Amino acid sequence: MKSVFQIKKSLITLLFFSLGLIPHVVQANLVIEISEGYENALPIAVIPFQVEGSTSIPEDISAIVSHNLRRSGRFSPLDKNVLPSRPTQVEDIIFEQWRSKDVDHLIMGHITPRPNGLYDVEMRLVDVLRRKQVIGKRWRDVPRQQLRQVAHQMSDEIYLELTGIPGAFNTRLAYVTMKVRGDERHYTLEVSDSDGHNPQPLLRSKMPIMSPSWSPDGRKLAYVSFETGRSNVVVQNLDGSNREVLADFPGINSAPSWSPDGKSLAITLSKDGNADVFIMNLQTKALRKVTRHWAIETEAAWSIDGKSLYFNSDRRGQPQIFKMELDSGNVTRISFQGNYNANPETSPNGRYLAMVHSNNGFNVGLLDLYTNEFNVLTDAFLGESPSFAPNSDMIVYAMNRNNKGQLAVVSVDGRASQILSVEDGQVREPAWGPYRVQPNK
Repeated sequence: MKSVFQIKKSLITLLFFSLGLIPHVVQANLVIEISEGYENALPIAVIPFQVEGSTSIPEDISAIVSHNLRRSGRFSPLDKNVLPSRPTQVEDIIFEQWRSKDVDHLIMGHITPRPNGLYDVEMRLVDVLRRKQVIGKRWRDVPRQQLRQVAHQMSDEIYLELTGIPGAFNTRLAYVTMKVRGDERHYTLEVSDSDGHNPQPLLRSKMPIMSPSWSPDGRKLAYVSFETGRSNVVVQNLDGSNREVLADFPGINSAPSWSPDGKSLAITLSKDGNADVFIMNLQTKALRKVTRHWAIETEAAWSIDGKSLYFNSDRRGQPQIFKMELDSGNVTRISFQGNYNANPETSPNGRYLAMVHSNNGFNVGLLDLYTNEFNVLTDAFLGESPSFAPNSDMIVYAMNRNNKGQLAVVSVDGRASQILSVEDGQVREPAWGPYRVQPNK
């Protein structure tokens, strides 16, 4: 007989991936809809970057920066059509013009194409109130395919300077899309930039793909594949090489989660008859059984020091979050609000624990581990799979809107949100990757 936990998880999956609810899907950029921002978003102006010569530039860097800042919810970039002027040097700025527009900061830059096909890119951030430059940075010899990444790096620098929090624009998302051809479902595990551009397929399958999990260095993904007709845990390099099946035991093989040092993987196995959490040493493939209980124990998430695991258990009758100290084996209950809490996810800074929370419907709940304060961040009816940005300031999760599986992003204070969707079809199972380059702090 299925437990309440199993039934509810099955219901979510059926509602999201029911054949009758899924239109035809094509591979495309994720489309971002900014649904809510901060009431007092900071006014800012992004001047179109000056291009030396008459060469056409393959990416509009200033537009990418402006879009990044707007979708964070914290900034309100001025429409370029109402810019009072377009200065190219700090000494050209007439500061009174910008104060009359209520603009506190200006972003400007230059792009210089080089004869070898590379680009030099320069960005300046100017404080209008202090009438001075606060950031000046140059990127040299940038290939055309890395211009978007440079724009994301700029956005991170600006976000840090103006908020005190590292940005998370120069990062990637992993997610699963699904399309239907005739009577067949086709799943694709994809990786894109954080703004949904440059989607790259990592795996295509006619069977479900679930639970992608990033290695700490951002070079690999662990995930669950049903290619053999039942669940396997697989680890694969981002370039598609060195694909390895790590768990192909009888029964359930699911819920991979990387340890902070990248040397181990927590997984859920039922090879001994009951679903329990195991830790696999990735070098030796040795397994350590962590939980030993008659209840279903699954979806482990590591503490940032690697000394504890948070996991789901229905040992109290309904799914709740528990914490196990790996040295002592001591287990304590963590979640107490509501009758259903599952799918724990720790923030990279160690302060928060996100979870799928339900009283009526499923939403993203957030527990502050420092203060023990709990808040429900979303109102999505069916929300699951929360995953933190590497700056711990935003959470991406899967949701259902108008009978369509989409992704959404919400700030940890619940004040800013955005929707990410493919133009046709369903997108599920998000995982926010680590920084490509560690930001200055």
